[in-house]
Amino acid sequence: MSLVTFLGIYFVRKAGIDLATVGVAFLCEHLLRGAAAPLFGALSDRIGRRSLLIASAAMTAVVLPCFLLVEGPASLFAWSLALGLTGAVNMPVANALLLDLAPPARRQSTLALNYTSMSVAYTLGVMPAGYVAEQGYGFLAATAGAGYVLVALLYFFSLRGVLPLERAARLMPFDGLRDPSLLRFAAVGFVFPFSMGLVVSATPLFAADAGVGEGYIGLVLGANSILVALLALPVAARIERSGEMHGPLLYLGAAALIVAAAHLCYAAIPGVAAALLVGTMVFSFAEVIFSSAVPATVARLAPPGRRGAYQGTWALVASVSMGSALFFSGVLRDAFGWRAAWAIFAAIALAAGLLLIPSRKKDRGHPSPGSPES
Repeated sequence: MSLVTFLGIYFVRKAGIDLATVGVAFLCEHLLRGAAAPLFGALSDRIGRRSLLIASAAMTAVVLPCFLLVEGPASLFAWSLALGLTGAVNMPVANALLLDLAPPARRQSTLALNYTSMSVAYTLGVMPAGYVAEQGYGFLAATAGAGYVLVALLYFFSLRGVLPLERAARLMPFDGLRDPSLLRFAAVGFVFPFSMGLVVSATPLFAADAGVGEGYIGLVLGANSILVALLALPVAARIERSGEMHGPLLYLGAAALIVAAAHLCYAAIPGVAAALLVGTMVFSFAEVIFSSAVPATVARLAPPGRRGAYQGTWALVASVSMGSALFFSGVLRDAFGWRAAWAIFAAIALAAGLLLIPSRKKDRGHPSPGSPES
């Protein structure tokens, strides 16, 4: 992610590709990733998680640094589609594995611990990456590729022995798309990955267009990750204490309202550097909630043997949402300017928050065997 944060800037400012085209390419990448995610998630329910995760990391190590070969729209789309396919495994299969390994009553904390680890790693990567990017992107490509090689090796050596798995009787990759409860949640919950896509891909361009350097951008986004890392576990523990009665969905309405406040900061605070800092810090408080509450909510909806398939269905929603963030940002920026675009995004998040609040007591889900609900 330390590299992905600056890819929009690279393609627009270094490769000379217009923002709308870059946005469409990123959208295509996420569409392919999302379309393939339910298949890989359901496949992991049948054959296990380990081999898919190792293959995904190894292939990404090869594909990701090839962004340096992008010279125009054709090569950009080819690279984006390749990256989308190699990345389609990780989100559904890794989340399903974490849920396999965690006791039902500790799923929220397990997901939060994982997200805390990622936030720390992102902080360690993105802060120096911004300054390295100002000097050149070649070294960033090399370190990103090496990082995925390390991930593949860690999966290979640490996931030894028999891993727990509720094995599916048959392959049903799009089973979650027929579940009305999951579809209702996705119709509103898309705002969380969409807002994450805005912060990761749109805010760097928002700041860069105003003359803010990559170093400062990386520093702000790294500080966001530090705050998330400090708060993720305490917040998850608080959510777990209310989990038996309400489930993780209880707090998602408040998270959406905080997202709306963050986007409003981008829209209203004078000075782009200050707006970036304050808005991103406000967003952190929403991120610590939805980063673990959303996959935990999806896990509650999944019947036995369908954990990977349901996480894959949510990965489809999340990928389309994140991938469309830069595209819609570019369209709205060109039509109305950045400040108006952020105001529109704030209104969308506000509407989602108002819809989520009254539905917070409806999260029944499918309790797992041995869980307090069962």
